[in-house]
Amino acid sequence: GALSPEAHQVLTIGVQRAGGSANTGEGGEDPAWYEPGPDGIRHDAAIKQVASGRFGVTATYLARAEQLEIKIAQGSKPGEGGQLPARKATAYIATLRRGQAGRAYISPPPHHDIYSIEDLAQLIADLRAINPAARIGVKLVASRGVGTIAAGVTKAGADYIHLAGGAGGTGASPLSSIKHVGVPWELGLSEVHQVLLWNGLRDRVALRTDGGLQRGRDLLMAALLGAEEFALGTAALVAIGCDMARQCHLDTCPTGIATQRDDLRAKFTGTPEQVERFVLALAEDLREELAAIGARSVGEIVGEARSTLRVSGPGDAGIRRVVASPPWTAGPDRRADPAGAGRHSARVAASPMEARLVGALRGHGGVALDGLAITTSERSFGAALTGEVERGSITTPIRIGLRGAAGQSFGAFLGRGLEVRLTGVANDYVAKGLSGGTVVVAFDPERHRGPGGAPGSGVAGRGAIRRGAPRGAWPTGVAPTLAG
Repeated sequence: GALSPEAHQVLTIGVQRAGGSANTGEGGEDPAWYEPGPDGIRHDAAIKQVASGRFGVTATYLARAEQLEIKIAQGSKPGEGGQLPARKATAYIATLRRGQAGRAYISPPPHHDIYSIEDLAQLIADLRAINPAARIGVKLVASRGVGTIAAGVTKAGADYIHLAGGAGGTGASPLSSIKHVGVPWELGLSEVHQVLLWNGLRDRVALRTDGGLQRGRDLLMAALLGAEEFALGTAALVAIGCDMARQCHLDTCPTGIATQRDDLRAKFTGTPEQVERFVLALAEDLREELAAIGARSVGEIVGEARSTLRVSGPGDAGIRRVVASPPWTAGPDRRADPAGAGRHSARVAASPMEARLVGALRGHGGVALDGLAITTSERSFGAALTGEVERGSITTPIRIGLRGAAGQSFGAFLGRGLEVRLTGVANDYVAKGLSGGTVVVAFDPERHRGPGGAPGSGVAGRGAIRRGAPRGAWPTGVAPTLAG
């Protein structure tokens, strides 16, 4: 909704032609883009974002991702959430966001299913269950103490951390936030890199940064301070015609980029070739910067600021603190393949029982199972089955009856044609991200208070079915039916 569909497609196709990965942002994605183009390049973004509003986050969306990014905050307005003005919420955008046209879409500052590192770890596990092949990252903002947060995110199981700087973000941010909120990515990145090194966590996660990266030298400095990956926003928009009018939130973008108005979209002249050429030129500029300091690759210089930058003079105390990273002894393989970071054996994609069910149901459909016992160790039940259905290895309908006490995220992201019925109790996040499936929790209201907190958070399909009253409020659009 922030960008026009044409601008979205041009950016996505162009950067992926150049060998990079495009990011959806937080508004979902048009399923019509899921078919690759004549050149074989995918027209949907490889990185699917999961923001606090969960707009457009469906099972299909999650299952198609190469990377899944949990957005905690935005560089230019940390702690403020986000808002798509009603004037930009056209019928098309409302369809993608699973909402109503002409209404403002507000993303709250927090995720309402994340109030601790343990909650974040559960969401990461949920996403890994539906798409075990995807890299899962968390987007943080450069701020005081972000290193401690990054250490917790790493322990929660993230594959990468995206650290956004205050100079980046969006032209739709309030002017007061753009000028006075957020800190430079250099400060946040150096702190995160150092804290992870001091705690023995650096090898478990890759670091990515953004915040006004425009030249090869910017990328060089980011690598020296610890970044292995780089994200581009404003510079890429300028490459396709953005004139920095700062009208992104008004739906009056004169170049047809940040608008949904048909008359302004007709003025858009950007092409994928412009994005591709910009990315390749930036890479060539970085290559020249590397050659100037005697380096042959980015991997050689990641985190080597102390040994590379010459700092002297009494006025450079602040710079010394930024570059004071301890030596990083990562091997050449780790530095050459940051995408392999964090894939340690402790991570399990699906609950044990569901993993067995997936193996037994592959190639089958029209199955009804009943009387299966479930315990609280079985978390994210239903997510792995949904992922297999989305990838076509299991056909529907499938009905599963269970008894016992289910773990967290029972029925998470459950897709169409799937039904899970539980006689007993369930922990937090029942039917999280429901995507057309049916979830039934039948419990004794005399003995139990019902499902745990945040039931149905982020639903994207029909309502869950339950018996009794859950502790948390069901979200708008979900009308649970009393069962039994």
